[in-house]
Amino acid sequence: MANTPQSKKRARQTVSRTTVNKARRSRIRTFLRKVEEAIASGDKTAASNALQAAQPELMRGVTKGILHKNTASRKMSRLAARVKAIA
Repeated sequence: MANTPQSKKRARQTVSRTTVNKARRSRIRTFLRKVEEAIASGDKTAASNALQAAQPELMRGVTKGILHKNTASRKMSRLAARVKAIA
């Protein structure tokens, strides 16, 4: 349990940051799920539109500290390859 005033404040900050980060992570996953569903349906235009919408969300997650830069780049690269492979 936190004893010093500073550690109590840090505990409060951690709780608030956790809720914000959960919301951001959920939003990113929603955008990724939309891309996955469009790929599964086989609709190339919908998939490419969903991917274009998801890319800024992924990079925003990087700047906010939710994702590592390489993780976001890897996800974008793999999704883009899968969208491109739709005949």
